Amino acid sequence: MNKEKRFEKIYSQGAGSIEIWVDKETGVNYLYRSAGYGGGLTVLLDEDGNPVITREKEI
Repeated sequence: MNKEKRFEKIYSQGAGSIEIWVDKETGVNYLYRSAGYGGGLTVLLDEDGNPVITREKEI
């Protein structure tokens, strides 16, 4: 089994309450928001409604 982590945190704001994670296999960016005991994860979209993609060289 591949021991390399698939997701990498590339941004954090507000003591970790807002984070951006990148799927290193697809390059798709995800926005994670936590508050209290809850949290949510969604695909990060650009101004045209397309998923934000980070190329491997940019990670």
